Amino acid sequence: MRRLITTLIAATALAGGAQAADRERTDAPPLLPYKIILVGDSTMAPHSGWGGAFCAKHVKSSVACLNTGRGGRSTRSFRQEGSWAIALAEAKVPGYRGTWVLIQFGHNDQSSKSERWTEETTEFPANLKRFVAEVRAAGATPVLVTPLTRREFRDGKLHNTLASWSDQVRAVAKAEGVALVDLNALSAAQTQKMGAETATQLAQEPPTAEELAAAKAGTTLKARPAPPPPPPIEGQGARGQVTRKFDYTHLGDVGAEVVAKLVTQALAQAVPDLRSQLVR
Repeated sequence: MRRLITTLIAATALAGGAQAADRERTDAPPLLPYKIILVGDSTMAPHSGWGGAFCAKHVKSSVACLNTGRGGRSTRSFRQEGSWAIALAEAKVPGYRGTWVLIQFGHNDQSSKSERWTEETTEFPANLKRFVAEVRAAGATPVLVTPLTRREFRDGKLHNTLASWSDQVRAVAKAEGVALVDLNALSAAQTQKMGAETATQLAQEPPTAEELAAAKAGTTLKARPAPPPPPPIEGQGARGQVTRKFDYTHLGDVGAEVVAKLVTQALAQAVPDLRSQLVR
């Protein structure tokens, strides 16, 4: 019986080998993927901005999407700490049909913190121009993105604190012939349309009763400090912690998706060569 089973297995293997030999075999064509690198601050970064939702849901599998956005960074500190060198090295990696670098700053250039702030009308645009030149020298294509609006309201009207900084980005894009995603204008219009109360849904955490009452009246309150992170999981030691809070700047899951859609639609218009790779 064992000899019969062994004979049958051998016969089956020979038959399968003959069938495989009869099938045509070709090589897969070379893959030429696209690459998108996101450079910016917390409003782009994972967990607090739109970049994670964009890379996860709005590009095809033929796109390598890298989010280097980091919280608290300005055009000055992003370079000084070495993050720009990392992004630029990624832009130089060969093997892609094309590489696009989306650059979005403004929130922390506007900051008063000593390691962040830049002068609005001279240093900030100069830093952007330097980014643009270096991306081009690396063989990639720069795309400038105006800063995401803050969701601050006064008597029912959006108070766009980054309007003038966005003007600087637009001017650099025009002067340097760079594609522009005007996220500030798009997000400001979207937020004004939503109104102060509905716009609270874009934040990382729900508002307090006081914050919600103010929003219903068309006004926003001063942002409160973030709560302490949760304690480590017992027996596993400390892990990376992500601070989530309610404020008028950062994005939760809903907000990230809303803004990522705005970016995707604008990018498809601004960069036709990427249109086939973007998912609405």
